[in-house]
Amino acid sequence: MLKLHTKLHALTPAFASNLRPGSANSASPLLRAALSSLRGLTRRSSRSSDLVGHRAFFCSDSDSSGDVVVHVEAKAVDSEAEEVETKSSSAIVSTNPRPEDYLTVLALPLPHRPLFPGFYMPIYVKDPKLLAALQESRKRQAPYAGAFLVKDEPGTDPSLVSGSESEKNIYDLKGKDLLNRLHEVGTLAQISSIQGDQVVLIGHRRLQITEMVSEDPLTVKVDHLKDKPYNKDDDVIKATSFEVISTLRDVLKTSSLWRDHVQTYTQHIGDFNFPRLADFGAAISGANKLQCQQVLEELDVYKRLKLTLELVKKEMEISKIQESITKAIEEKISGEQRRYLLNERLKAIKKELGLETDDKTELSAKFRERLEPNKDKIPPHVLQVIEEELTKLQLLEASSSEFNVTRNYLDWLTALPWGNYSDENFDVLRAQQILDEDHYGLADVKERILEFIAVGKLRGTSQGKIICLSGPPGVGKTSIGRSIARALNRKFFRFSVGGLSDVAEIKGHRRTYIGAMPRKMVQCLKNVGTANPLVLIDEVDKLGRGHAGDPASAMLELLDPEQNANFLDHYLDVPIDLSKVLFVCTANVVEMIPNPLLDRMEVITIAGYITDEKMHIARDYLEKTTREACGIKPEEVEVTDAALLALIENYCREAGVRNLQKHIEKIYRKIALQLVRQGASNEPAIAEVQVVEPEEALVECADDLSIKAVESETGAEPVEDSSHEQTTDTSIEADTVPTDLPADQPSDSKDATDTKKIQESEATKTIEKVVVDSPNIADFVGKPVFHAERIYDRTPIGVVMGLAWTAMGGSTLYIETSQVEQGEGKGALQLTGQLGDVMKESAQIAHIVARAILLEKEPDNPYFANSKVHLHVPAGATPKDGPSAGCTMITSLLSLATKKLVKKDLAMTGEVTLTGKILPIGGVKEKTIAARRSDVKTIIFPSANKRDFDELAENVKEGLDVHFVDEYNQIFDVAFGDDQNTGK
Repeated sequence: MLKLHTKLHALTPAFASNLRPGSANSASPLLRAALSSLRGLTRRSSRSSDLVGHRAFFCSDSDSSGDVVVHVEAKAVDSEAEEVETKSSSAIVSTNPRPEDYLTVLALPLPHRPLFPGFYMPIYVKDPKLLAALQESRKRQAPYAGAFLVKDEPGTDPSLVSGSESEKNIYDLKGKDLLNRLHEVGTLAQISSIQGDQVVLIGHRRLQITEMVSEDPLTVKVDHLKDKPYNKDDDVIKATSFEVISTLRDVLKTSSLWRDHVQTYTQHIGDFNFPRLADFGAAISGANKLQCQQVLEELDVYKRLKLTLELVKKEMEISKIQESITKAIEEKISGEQRRYLLNERLKAIKKELGLETDDKTELSAKFRERLEPNKDKIPPHVLQVIEEELTKLQLLEASSSEFNVTRNYLDWLTALPWGNYSDENFDVLRAQQILDEDHYGLADVKERILEFIAVGKLRGTSQGKIICLSGPPGVGKTSIGRSIARALNRKFFRFSVGGLSDVAEIKGHRRTYIGAMPRKMVQCLKNVGTANPLVLIDEVDKLGRGHAGDPASAMLELLDPEQNANFLDHYLDVPIDLSKVLFVCTANVVEMIPNPLLDRMEVITIAGYITDEKMHIARDYLEKTTREACGIKPEEVEVTDAALLALIENYCREAGVRNLQKHIEKIYRKIALQLVRQGASNEPAIAEVQVVEPEEALVECADDLSIKAVESETGAEPVEDSSHEQTTDTSIEADTVPTDLPADQPSDSKDATDTKKIQESEATKTIEKVVVDSPNIADFVGKPVFHAERIYDRTPIGVVMGLAWTAMGGSTLYIETSQVEQGEGKGALQLTGQLGDVMKESAQIAHIVARAILLEKEPDNPYFANSKVHLHVPAGATPKDGPSAGCTMITSLLSLATKKLVKKDLAMTGEVTLTGKILPIGGVKEKTIAARRSDVKTIIFPSANKRDFDELAENVKEGLDVHFVDEYNQIFDVAFGDDQNTGK
């Protein structure tokens, strides 16, 4: 379209005559008179200022015998008209040959609107070959091309297709396919400028395509079209043109969008004639591209004027609708401003009469509305406080600081769920099902929750409890809390107190402080909306202590069943009933919890998972969840039981399953990358075999195959090969189509042949499943982290296997003793292995007890009196402490002194007193699991731990020969009972 950088001053008649000699006679005097009124309207809109440095672009019409392109440089137009004439005359550039001599032109597709003679249009050329051809023709002093509108795709609504989609489809068209999509009638366009991929075109005359010359870039032969002869004095034509001009004048009164387009034409009125008037009206209207193309193709001047009149009349109706919308919006805005002013006046009147309430009445109404549903359930003392505060709120000024404090206080008081309880689930079977769905094992925790439900069902109501789940990281303490809430049909709220050092986080701030607010429990009740939620307090063993008090002491009131029925938050300052709340605390080390706080909890120990339990959890929970999260189908991957077992024993030996989950996620991420890489290698074959209807076919170059493959994956239109060479490529590459490629419906016999080949290829292809097994597990998760704890297949003299508890769950360790030197009276004990104070004392006791037992068993053996013995506990870099290795140390020392081997596959644990009594130890389950992992067949435990061992699952105790002892002599009989164990 014609582009006007700024408004122009009126050009002198002499200048207009220089533009086109004799053009003043091309229109009748009556038409010129009508157009003068249109020129006067546009002049009035631009007469207010004199502008400097303007430029306008226009060219000759289709009836001109030569090509004229004028660049006007206007310099403060005034009385120096002769200087303007000189500049404009020098701007006229003639081209040789003339435009009508071009019978073969490059075809440029126009996606949005046709180009009319006399107007310019910027377009973007994405085809590098076409852009190079345009630049070459411009260098050869032949800057002309044919601009043709692109037809819409069959079966599509042009109004529903976005510009980006249509342009994308146009850029993909080549050769005959592009020719079939172009309208036959277009415009001969002069290439004004080329900047990057933007080409500015100026329309000259109408063209009609006759045949194609070349395909890439598309070059066509054209015929130059001329308007049909008409009688310029015909009254009907005159009347139609006057109506067009009259409608244009009406539109200009209501819309300023067209003034820039009209002004340039009104400056040189002699340029207008009936055909150009029709083109002008259609070009600047907002009609769709098909209606504009219809005007461009019409060679009968009267019919063209009628079509243009319809378009400008429709534009007039649109302008009226726009004006009515603008008027309605202005009325609405003015109405709102009027209402605002009236409200302000009303407030002022009420204030003068003493009736002003500001927003206080609305606030009071809002607070009372909150209380209304549960007013009968609110305790009387709380209602009394609320009423007092509401009365206080009415007496305060809205601008005072106390007003905001009172408003926030009432907001919290009325937002709490006073007496509002959720309906609990008393169905034990359903609760059991929910707990089993989310977690495997954890029998103690599940049993305790079912007991809680059973008591509530018998009583008809439930009370709150304080349960503490203790265990190593990753065993499911936090996640089981959410499952318990779902099983009980209670709301769930979690907060962590790890590192908490401020009492105010538990008890709240007093309202005298700026920014005071209630804390965790009050926030919890407000968020969940019920008075009986399940509150999970995480990391209760990691409470801090700072200058702001001791939070552990502050939690005594919160977690005391006798006190939390009247829990007092410092901010609210009214008692809150927390007796119905079920508190579940989590801790890693129970010993870190202060005794007064621990006394209020019911501790349930979660020792960890054995290998069998980890296998079930990995197979039934972790693997399934991870596979879905990675978007991998079950049939695409198989992780064998041997791989999971190797993963658990060599990489994830800790008590929990968090590290196991990380390793499984790592395996599936690598599998996902492997599957995507396999799919990417097959992608180029996908685009080569897709087929569509002939109207949608695109001609592809051999260099663009990889680009088309990407487009087909991202939802681009499927293509049908039209050349013989591309058909050959399709038949060759059809054998590489993957099995998940859908076969398109064939549109002809060639497409049916291609589809048949695709289906045959699909039948021969099978999905390559990724198998993860123990031999290749290292390819996914790297080298094993843990190696076998068992150093010796058969322990030598002076070496005995012990059992230890660690944060990882449990492990075996060896006590090694060796003789350093021997001599009269040189008996001594040397210790290494980074032992703690308790373990060092235990070693000294073991040395004394071993000397006493050796004296009893072999009175003539003075070994300990005359030998310096070195006792070591590997590994040296690991800190070790605790008394439970006492019996193991004694056995190691006696083995060295008596030169006897201990029983094969034997492990023991137990604290020894100075008189040889065996005291109980902890971590029976973890130590038993560690013994099974090291293929231990015989275990020695203190007799006091028999009850703990009996509570273990049968699969943990299976295949173990366990001895329970009260004193060391029983251990001596078990360890050295076989005389054949004597060392040689």
